[in-house]
Amino acid sequence: MNQVIIGVGSNIEPDKNICLARDIIKASFNWLSETPPVKTKAIGDAMEADYLNCCYFIETKLQKVKLKNKLIEIENQLGRIRNTGIIQPRSIDLDIVVWNEKVVDEDFYSRDFLRKAVLELLPELKY
Repeated sequence: MNQVIIGVGSNIEPDKNICLARDIIKASFNWLSETPPVKTKAIGDAMEADYLNCCYFIETKLQKVKLKNKLIEIENQLGRIRNTGIIQPRSIDLDIVVWNEKVVDEDFYSRDFLRKAVLELLPELKY
C-alpha cells in the first residue's frame, strides 16, 4: 500500500467542497487521518477570496499517476474549472504532496501552512 498525503484547498464554497471531497476520498481509499482546515490568503490576486486548506492522509494500491488521475476526476466532479491561468479561484484543488514519506510537491517548501499540516500528520518526515 502506498501512503499519501493530499493537499486540499478551496475558495469557492470551501466548507461545502472540502467536506464533499473528504466524503468521496473516504469512500474511495483507506482513510488514515486529516488536518483541520486553515484559512489562507489567495496567492497573487488580493481581490480573490481566501482559501481553506487542509491535508488528507490515505493509503492506496493505486500508483501515483493513476491516483493523480482519480484526484482530477474528483476535482471535475466538484466543479473545478480549468483555464490557462495558474492562479484562479477553485472549487477544489487536490494535490499529492507526500508519496510514501517522500515530498513530491515543491509547494511543501514554500507554503508554511502546507508544511505544518503535513508535519502534523507525519511528524517524523525527513525533508
